[in-house]
Amino acid sequence: MKTALVHHPIYAKHDTGPGHPETPLRYMAVMDALREDDVFWQSLNEITPEKAAKGLIQAAHTPAHFKHVEFAFANGIDRLDPDTVVSMKSFDASLYAAGGAVAAVDAVMQGEVKNAFVAVRPPGHHATGENAMGFCLFNNVAVAARYAQNNYKEIERVAIIDWDVHHGNGTQGIFFADPSVHFFSMHQYPWYPGSGSRGETGFGRGVGTTMNVPVKAETPAAEQKRMFESALESIATNFRPDLIFISAGFDAHRTDPLGQLRLTDDDFVSMTRTVMDWADEVCDGRIVSCLEGGYNLETLGMTVKNHVAELNR
Repeated sequence: MKTALVHHPIYAKHDTGPGHPETPLRYMAVMDALREDDVFWQSLNEITPEKAAKGLIQAAHTPAHFKHVEFAFANGIDRLDPDTVVSMKSFDASLYAAGGAVAAVDAVMQGEVKNAFVAVRPPGHHATGENAMGFCLFNNVAVAARYAQNNYKEIERVAIIDWDVHHGNGTQGIFFADPSVHFFSMHQYPWYPGSGSRGETGFGRGVGTTMNVPVKAETPAAEQKRMFESALESIATNFRPDLIFISAGFDAHRTDPLGQLRLTDDDFVSMTRTVMDWADEVCDGRIVSCLEGGYNLETLGMTVKNHVAELNR
């Protein structure tokens, strides 16, 4: 089976203004790289998603959060937090963003594809249950994880692997007390948003189903990759997911302007393969990967292409 590529032209309509790193050019760079080789492009199963309904969003976010975002657009508010700039098409883009992750779940669960990559904007992993932040309006992966659990009886346990250079605080918070979702984040620390210490392991019944691997700036890539592999091996001894999500941020790349880590394209490919091997062992290879960060427009497209090519092997 092929890998699904989920995308929508509205992802380029989320206009964050001049100089903002989370620019529509990110989506264009990714799509241009994926399209440049006709043979590779034709090996993917293209999917155009629908908007996520309000009820699906509110499975991961409070009604007050949804209303706040909706109110901002209805009243011309152009900033949801100091970093999260929005424009006329941003609300629709955010609904299609969450809808893209949901469509990827459907494609994988219904056997149309073996796995999926969502070339999504705006990103999602900083959006908490209650607030937009850090370029993120709604938490795409969290919405899709809840959708999978609520709509497919075979999905009880979900793993979320977040390798963005920034800690996925929003995803962690949404599932912090939930033993059915194991959240793992490997990220630069200390760094934005300031969370993600090793001591953050969950709350209540969810204790032990959050794992953070903080990484110091300028850590050699080989060492970071060993940390990643060791963490997944540890998780796998105690948790057997029915579906795996990747919050695929590529701002831990050595060239990225918003991070200080040293990973290369080959390292991201290796980490992709590690996740795929785990997925093959425990959940019939079911993976949904969603774009998070990655801000070097000269390298992002090829880095994503290599990640997708590995998924599609």
